[in-house]
Amino acid sequence: MRTHAAAGVILAGGRSSRMGTPKFDLDWHGTSLLYRMAALMKRSVFGQVVVVGAPGQNLTDLPEGVQVVHDPTEGLGPLQGLAAGLTAVADSRTIAFVCSVDMPFLHPVFVRQVLAAMDEVDVALPVVHGYRQPLAAGYRTELGERITAMLAEGARKPGELFEKVRLRELSAEDLLADPDVARLDPNLDSVRNLNTPEEYEQALSEMPPEVAISVHGTWMDQGQRREATLAAPNLGGAAMAIGLDLGATLMVTVNAERIGREPEFPLVRGDALSILSANVPR
Repeated sequence: MRTHAAAGVILAGGRSSRMGTPKFDLDWHGTSLLYRMAALMKRSVFGQVVVVGAPGQNLTDLPEGVQVVHDPTEGLGPLQGLAAGLTAVADSRTIAFVCSVDMPFLHPVFVRQVLAAMDEVDVALPVVHGYRQPLAAGYRTELGERITAMLAEGARKPGELFEKVRLRELSAEDLLADPDVARLDPNLDSVRNLNTPEEYEQALSEMPPEVAISVHGTWMDQGQRREATLAAPNLGGAAMAIGLDLGATLMVTVNAERIGREPEFPLVRGDALSILSANVPR
């Protein structure tokens, strides 16, 4: 499901004034929201993944290989984060998917569909649930320099950028035209963000994504396998649900792509998880 040509940028430096506590540090089924978002982005693109923090913000709970950059100036809003993030990845990729740190339902198929609309435009902007979604959108990484110049001239809102670029707005119908998006993210929950404690608690209480899991290994006779469909937010939750110790696992794949054994590895709706194990289920 990953997009080869793209980088990923996550904005984590917001003030979280409505939440009352930094969003990036909120728990999400045993991991931080920051870790889940960074790991989801790694699942969505092959290019560099960068997290943009506020000046001096300590962002350490991250998957291997994810880079942290910081806004050079405090309080300039998402345009500053866009400038810092796009500039950081501009040398390696020409396009990037940009999102905020509070979108735990982001699905790789949504990212792929947005980035597929980047042909001959500077910004692919979803317009979902009645709102433009500038922090769930695709951008040309060369825009980093232009946004920096706009900030120096006093610009503060993404809409000021959109007036100056080749923009493609993507309706819900455009996004759902992809059969994978229609099947795996039919309500376009990928754009759902968490702004208040009530929204966070509601999201946390909802059923985790449903995934298919297949387990086989030396404890099985004649190559038989154990299969199940279950709800799990991450690899650790799936292993616990089926009674497996990841420490004894030989190989894990998600959608036929080999991954590590990190319990925090995020799962999304429709995943097919295969575990080759040498241990006996409890």
